[in-house]
Amino acid sequence: MLRINEIFYSIQGESSLAGLPCIFIRLTYCNLRCSYCDTEYAFYEGTDYTIEKILAEIKKYECKLVEVTGGEPLIQKEVLPLMKILCDSGYDVIIETSGSLSIKEIDKRVKIIMDLKCPSSKMAEKNLYENIDVLKLNDEVKFVIGNRQDYDWSKNVISQYQLTEKCSVLFSNVFEELKPVQLAEWILEDNLKVRFQIQMHKYIWDPKKRGV
Repeated sequence: MLRINEIFYSIQGESSLAGLPCIFIRLTYCNLRCSYCDTEYAFYEGTDYTIEKILAEIKKYECKLVEVTGGEPLIQKEVLPLMKILCDSGYDVIIETSGSLSIKEIDKRVKIIMDLKCPSSKMAEKNLYENIDVLKLNDEVKFVIGNRQDYDWSKNVISQYQLTEKCSVLFSNVFEELKPVQLAEWILEDNLKVRFQIQMHKYIWDPKKRGV
């Protein structure tokens, strides 16, 4: 049994898969309280689903790309067999995780998109850096950047852990806090080997709208 906040079909708004149709399974609960969080409604709201019910729900959509997200999906240990079953059923599975909990037990077929929380999030002390050793080449590490301090901090982390040699690295601006053009210019000035991204879905739909 899993506590599910929402299941919906939309456009993937972030990562190297941005722009693709995707089914989202949003789990309830989160162990962090980031300063810029845009899904506070997932902290507690949810309904109990069996894995069978989840599979029946997503079969309504003719789509094989599934993202498991939250909240923080790894809080609920039942998410591990869910992702395995999704992979076994022929789905291409992504998980978005905060980077504060271990990713060791995630099925190797799952593409991991893992945050490393920057100082402005107020949650940087929660980063579990041991996770970096577990990352696969096709996984992605995301930095959500709110100011110049975050940017410089992210550059140092990339250098210290040689992140761009381990996997893809994503830089996002905190929506309505740092202008996208400013972050893009910093990346170009420093010739960073990272992927700049915006939260595409927030430009397509009302950024406060759920289920998109």
